[in-house]
Amino acid sequence: MTLRNRFTLISSLSFGIVSIVTFVVIFFAYYDSTKIFYFEKLRNTALISAIYYLEKDELPKDRHAQIKKEYDYLIQNNRVAVFNQNNVVTFGQNLSDPNIKLRHLQIARNNKGVQFMSDNSFYYGIFYPDNQGDFVVFVKSSNDSFRSQMIRLSVIMLSVLVIGLLVIYFLSRYLSKIVYKPISNVVERINKVDYNNISTAITSTNTNDEIEELIKSYNKLLGRISESMLLQQNFINYVSHEFKTPLAAISGNLEVFAQKDRTPEEYKSVAKESLDHVYEIENILNNLLLMSGMAKLEASHKQIRIDELIWKIYAKLESEAKEKQSGIAIRLNVTRPALLEFPGNETLLYLALYNIVQNAIKYSQGPVTIILSEKNSRLQVEVKDHGRGIPEEDLTKITETFYRGKNVDNIKGSGIGLSLSKSIFDHHHISMKIDSTVNKGTVVLLTFPLNI
Repeated sequence: MTLRNRFTLISSLSFGIVSIVTFVVIFFAYYDSTKIFYFEKLRNTALISAIYYLEKDELPKDRHAQIKKEYDYLIQNNRVAVFNQNNVVTFGQNLSDPNIKLRHLQIARNNKGVQFMSDNSFYYGIFYPDNQGDFVVFVKSSNDSFRSQMIRLSVIMLSVLVIGLLVIYFLSRYLSKIVYKPISNVVERINKVDYNNISTAITSTNTNDEIEELIKSYNKLLGRISESMLLQQNFINYVSHEFKTPLAAISGNLEVFAQKDRTPEEYKSVAKESLDHVYEIENILNNLLLMSGMAKLEASHKQIRIDELIWKIYAKLESEAKEKQSGIAIRLNVTRPALLEFPGNETLLYLALYNIVQNAIKYSQGPVTIILSEKNSRLQVEVKDHGRGIPEEDLTKITETFYRGKNVDNIKGSGIGLSLSKSIFDHHHISMKIDSTVNKGTVVLLTFPLNI
């Protein structure tokens, strides 16, 4: 069932239920009030009948004649029965009405009155004490008029209900078309999205309603899907490009080497060179697997010392820094040793910090400085280099996967390191800020979360 049909059905059912309940309440309220009105009229008729029959001897003849003339249409012998204390009809022509029973007479004497409906007639009886004795005066009236009023009211209500349901049905269909038109537009635009334009966002409606939220959520989803697809495309391009060089070097060396016998030293040299290329390929694959989440590290989060990680990185990269006629300087400006302890994944954090420091060494033209300090009860790690810097237009994209700055020249790199490091830092809620000036250097500032 479509949303439009569901909306129309719910609206019609809601209107129908509310209308039926309202009509039932109105019908019974009108039914009771009309009954009270008819019984009140009969009570007046009974009282006038009592005066007409029982006060005849006490009223002047002209007054009695006037009463008879004025109320003759009310006082009809066939509708009146005046019972004496022996329960015998002494006045009126309603002599043997089977609906007036002894219990009704007794109730009228005890309660000064009684009323009931029977055989399509209203009955009302009053107790009337007189100098001639105590009497019970009963009058009756046909309920044909009452029934016709109830039937007319029922027909009117049923007609209003049917007409109202039809009106609400067609009105709901019309309103649902207006209300769900933005949704229809969204569905139409989604259906037009294909592989080639999946990153194209749906135009916002600027209505600040649920449809707007749906469009925003869908655009975010499209963005994530587009990034994922771009990552896959870049992965293929990167693998084909980066793997080609070491694989070509390995195959080329082996082909040349196989042309004639070599000395043991030459065997060792080619084997070492081939292994270096294999390790390079393995390192690239490991980084890609980490980024995509395909490799699951068994090590869980635990308390680690950040300064110890820095010293391990120093020991690993010191020789590389010396080869570039540079160096690594570590300055520890932390007065609270507890700040150096941090709960996290040691392998991932080591890899992220290693990439930051290695990049600094790779692009620096002077010593690299690593400063551990504290600010606002938070640990900060600052990595400074004095290198070529990063152009301003590249700063916002430098942490994107496979992206490399325009001024890297022939310096080898995959464009994965910073992206991987940022993902790891984000996972540990560590903020990373990069400031850089071309031909002056780059500063990477890491701010750790509060260590509670």
